[in-house]
Amino acid sequence: MSVNSAGQDELQREVPKMETLLRLFRYLLAFKKELVIAVSFTLVTLAISLVSPLMIEQAVDVYVAGRDVQGLLRLSAAALVLFLIFWISTRQSMMIMEDITNRVLLTIRGELYAHVQSLSFHFFDSRPTGKILARIIGDVNSLKEVLADSVTKLVPDLLTVAGVAAIMLVKNWKLAMAALLTLPVLVVCMFLLQYKSHKLWQIRRKKSSNMTAFIHEDISGIRVIQSFAAEKETEADFYVFSEEDRTSFVNAVRVADLFSALVEITWGLGGFLLYFIGIRIVGAENVGIGTFMAFSTYIGMFWSPIRNLASFYNKIVTNISAAERIFDMMDTPAEITDRKDACELPRIQGEVVFEHVSFAYTDEPDKQVLQDVSFQVKPGETIALVGPTGAGKTTIVNLIGRFYDVTSGCILIDGCDIRQATLASLRRQMGVMTQDSFLFTGTIRENICYGRPEAAEEEMIAAAKAVHAHEFIMAMENGYDTEVSERGTRLSVGQRQLLAFARTMISDPQILILDEATSSIDTHTEMMVQAGIEALLKGRTSFVIAHRLSTIRGADRIFYVDNNRIQEAGNHQELMEKQGAYYKLYQSQFSA
Repeated sequence: MSVNSAGQDELQREVPKMETLLRLFRYLLAFKKELVIAVSFTLVTLAISLVSPLMIEQAVDVYVAGRDVQGLLRLSAAALVLFLIFWISTRQSMMIMEDITNRVLLTIRGELYAHVQSLSFHFFDSRPTGKILARIIGDVNSLKEVLADSVTKLVPDLLTVAGVAAIMLVKNWKLAMAALLTLPVLVVCMFLLQYKSHKLWQIRRKKSSNMTAFIHEDISGIRVIQSFAAEKETEADFYVFSEEDRTSFVNAVRVADLFSALVEITWGLGGFLLYFIGIRIVGAENVGIGTFMAFSTYIGMFWSPIRNLASFYNKIVTNISAAERIFDMMDTPAEITDRKDACELPRIQGEVVFEHVSFAYTDEPDKQVLQDVSFQVKPGETIALVGPTGAGKTTIVNLIGRFYDVTSGCILIDGCDIRQATLASLRRQMGVMTQDSFLFTGTIRENICYGRPEAAEEEMIAAAKAVHAHEFIMAMENGYDTEVSERGTRLSVGQRQLLAFARTMISDPQILILDEATSSIDTHTEMMVQAGIEALLKGRTSFVIAHRLSTIRGADRIFYVDNNRIQEAGNHQELMEKQGAYYKLYQSQFSA
């Protein structure tokens, strides 16, 4: 199975930018009513902006030239009213778009998170957790400005450019053409720049993701780092990741900054050409002072939104790489899904049958992890899986829970192919315990009742007592309401393991999987919990993976797994008498 490390850039499908943009803006269509209101306010501000220069022209060429004080006062009063309307409309439009944007981001993040949870173990095994977090958090947040500005700036700026250009052409087409002469140059240069800029921002996103993955991995393994006094080495690695992130950012920003520089240059040239052509070609005597002032204002009104549009275009180029990464993850197919004809699995008895099962990871189809494995387990039977590391023991139990799908063959539970059952109805009837006793941040009560939040107090306490966890829980200051964290703060490794046992017991599974579940418990604790384990196994079909062979001698059958197959099968006594691979493994553990 190929794995993407923290220092390795992620591979990503190339998708046309327009397709990504349209897919992103489609999320806004869910808020049509709010968008119409926001656009209405925006159109009001646009209309006022377009009228303002004409009012200046009217004031200078008519009222000032004609010494009409009353007319000037009336025009000033009207301008004041329009200014207040402009301010209110602008504020309302921005507030509505802020609300829409936040709700869109919530929708995108929710969809992405829901999709990530549907992906198979293979997806999570093949990449660092930090890179997944970078897309769910950082990449989604980076879309905020693009979405908000799409209505509050993009729409009014486009309309402003079109409106100003139309007014200037009507007022004096020669002056208008002079002012707009540099626009084609800007468009061509921006098109060339965006190609380079987009590539650089893609690199920057990947380097930022690498750094996030490294930090997450570093903090998760802080106990190991401090135990080996490796702080200096990890600081050096962190500097390398930080420097790569900084360099990629600087390279991207240098190109992105050229957008605004281009606009300023073409703006300045446009203003120069307006006055040069207006004076030398059209003739200053043929153009009124008010008209020149209006055109000067319109030039600003034209190039200011052009600058905004260039800035918005720059934001799109900058952040479209984030949208591409988000949609790339959304489009990652969930390998394990319910079939269209899948049905609810009724309460099972616990018979498990493997029929010629083979398995290989999808990215390494030629490397068989299991090959032609067949066996039948009766309801209530306890099966122990032993053998060397990497032989395929954990793969067998993962296939039972359909965390992976078989490459060939089939797995039956009570005669039903598990691929024909819904995942929820299958996994609800299974309890899985691993050597990594993960606890959620919250209370002990919440952790034990995680699989059954509706469980009664008596059921929770009974489950804790069965695995001998009740005593140490009650010894704590707040008992079952004691706060614990992901790392199991204030709890020993063995205590965390016992809580995980209680959490599994309260869910009342029909099929139980214990994957090295007692490896973290000391001998004394193991003796205490063994009775609880026996109670947990009673009446349930169980698969127990253990390297400590003393814990599985009482199993109904023991499968010795090696070389992708089950090499030996039988109870402890039968395998010892056979004196095969299991016998040698057992002797190697107890010969000392």
